[in-house]
Amino acid sequence: MSRAGVRAISNTSWCPATSVTTSCSPSSSTRCRVLISFRELLEERRTARAAAGAFTCYDVTTALGVVRAAEARGVPVILLVSEASFRAPDARLLVPALVSVAEAARVPACVQIDHVSDPELVRAALVSGAGAVLADGSRLPVDENAALVRDAVVAAPPDFGVEAELGHIEGGEDVAAAVAAGALTDPDEAAEFAVRTGAGCLAISIGNVHGTYVAPPQLDWQRLEQIRESVGDLPLSLHGASGLEGEDLRRSIALGICKVNVNTELRRRYLDELSARVPDVLPGLRLLDLQDALVGAVADAAGEILDVLGA
Repeated sequence: MSRAGVRAISNTSWCPATSVTTSCSPSSSTRCRVLISFRELLEERRTARAAAGAFTCYDVTTALGVVRAAEARGVPVILLVSEASFRAPDARLLVPALVSVAEAARVPACVQIDHVSDPELVRAALVSGAGAVLADGSRLPVDENAALVRDAVVAAPPDFGVEAELGHIEGGEDVAAAVAAGALTDPDEAAEFAVRTGAGCLAISIGNVHGTYVAPPQLDWQRLEQIRESVGDLPLSLHGASGLEGEDLRRSIALGICKVNVNTELRRRYLDELSARVPDVLPGLRLLDLQDALVGAVADAAGEILDVLGA
């Protein structure tokens, strides 16, 4: 089976810090194929003292905007598919569509199925063509959470990435509801959890939430430092970045975060642009003009985040 979910086209000016397999030679053209796994992508970002931007994409238009922003900055990127999208009757067609966008990108890109809690759906994600899944058992007792993640790791194809979540990040992936922070990640528990599961990345809860923040978040920086120390080299991810200040994002990266998930801000900019453009394009039914405007709006929003996450 093709590992298209972890492939991307890259120009030769992008040089990952880790070793990756390429199909080009020194005498080839200025573009070459780079095969990069979820693990390698995260490791490259960590080595660069930066973080990978992971953006929820509900359609090809959103994905094109995200990739445009990443290409403009020469950085790798992760295209996320929400559980609701993956669960919908016809929406699994979205995965191969996003894989195609990732393959055509001029920077390394990976498609990840996000926040999947149903074991059957986790198994479906493993064979979907994506390059990674977040096996999310964070609402379960820790032993059941660990079992869900470990089963996914054991069943995963080679180079497939499995992310886990410990503690619970409150809020919804597909709505902008503002909520309080959920159960925070225990550093000691994180160390044991990492060993038990073999997860390739750990989403942590340090006061961050999905959606819009009711008030300025109070992130527990000491907890993040303790988690980083307890899990060693395991990549850490921070969800709920749309409501965080750039200073907070930069500080989180300095303390060990190497993947940052973004959803709400992209949806807001997409819908704002849609509302503004419809009156102009409606008389001529100019859908291509509308699509180009939406791609541009998403690219601007994603680019602002990527600028903070580092080159």
